[in-house]
Amino acid sequence: MTDSRRDASPSRILVATVMGACLIAGCGALPGGSGGSGKTVTVMTFAPEDTKATNMPGMTGMAKAYERWVNSKGGINGYKLRVLTCNEKNTPTGAADCARKAVAEKAVAVVGSYSQHGRAFMAPLEAEGIPFIGGYGVSSEEFQSPLSYPVNGGQSVLIAGAGHQLGRACDQVALVRPDTIAGDTLPVLLNAGLRANKMADAADIRAAEDSADFGQQAREALTHTSGSGKEKEKGCVTAVLGERTETFFDAFRRTDTQRKKPQISSVLGSVSQSLVDRTGGKESPFEGAYLTSWYPVSSDPVWEPMRKVVADFAFGDDTVDPDDSGAQTTWIAYTVLGEILKRFKEDEAVTARMVKRSLNEAQPIRTGGLTPDLSWRYQDMRAVAGFPRIVNGQVTFQIVQAGRVVAQPGEQSLDMTSTLEQAPRTA
Repeated sequence: MTDSRRDASPSRILVATVMGACLIAGCGALPGGSGGSGKTVTVMTFAPEDTKATNMPGMTGMAKAYERWVNSKGGINGYKLRVLTCNEKNTPTGAADCARKAVAEKAVAVVGSYSQHGRAFMAPLEAEGIPFIGGYGVSSEEFQSPLSYPVNGGQSVLIAGAGHQLGRACDQVALVRPDTIAGDTLPVLLNAGLRANKMADAADIRAAEDSADFGQQAREALTHTSGSGKEKEKGCVTAVLGERTETFFDAFRRTDTQRKKPQISSVLGSVSQSLVDRTGGKESPFEGAYLTSWYPVSSDPVWEPMRKVVADFAFGDDTVDPDDSGAQTTWIAYTVLGEILKRFKEDEAVTARMVKRSLNEAQPIRTGGLTPDLSWRYQDMRAVAGFPRIVNGQVTFQIVQAGRVVAQPGEQSLDMTSTLEQAPRTA
């Protein structure tokens, strides 16, 4: 009779010995367990890069800088952080591929990411119980999925906030936006803010997301905001086109030959301090533009901790711009993750489902003044049709003044929740 012990390979004997010892003594996660082995916690950040439309490389760059920073201090609560990044490619397939990679690598969360394709990435994450923390807020699924934990109110509160800002200053408004599913929600939201100020609905002007020529849209916007020529009337043009916003306003400037210029407007993410700097500072065509944001202006001292991390740990990665709302959102999302990990007991195994449970039960999380305290318990949800996961409806109003994005004089931050509650369903 053959002795089976002689046929066992050394590697199989080693695995059996390790597993037996763990059963007796109690070990952390074995390789292949949720979150990786030992005290390493794996997460992912994804965003589109090198596409013809929206690109957000600063979000993945910020995630890697955060990883280097926390690991240089010994990790978070003793847990070493392993950050995976993925190019979402601005396509449903790319978004789904990134989510599947997060599943395959046993990530315990996807953190501070950007994608318009919520249906594509949320389904794989939901199937494995992986929470999505602090996405940029551009897809409706981020405010519907019970596995999503948004840190801001997304595009919905920005656009409704822009409606408030323009409703107080304008007589006529034209909106230039992408001709996409995500873009289809923008007129409804902008109009909600306008109506709250007893303003008529904005003209809805669509543009191809990856267009390089906005001449037609510029002429149409000018027509809708030229009015009847009365001196007191003020036309306003707002464009929300991501990276293409600059291209549109360049076309608009060349088209607009009127002595009386319409007020221009946008939202943070489509216009930033770096864009103003790049286009001439005080001489920038964005001088005087109205902006809405989720966060304090980038010159506010509350951003200093993030700026120091970027300076010390981005290692020359010029995609990581501390003035960029994508990098800012990623910083806040990782701040939330860090606070959640601090609430685990030392040597406690961290899994996706445990992170989800902690988020669901968490007492409010502080973000250093960058947002209101955040909590995603059932009682914290807002009654916003189509966006039930919104827990932070705050916006700030800003203006480009002397080449700098500053707080708009006389304006305070505003919670847009009540305005959104009255808006028609958009998702």
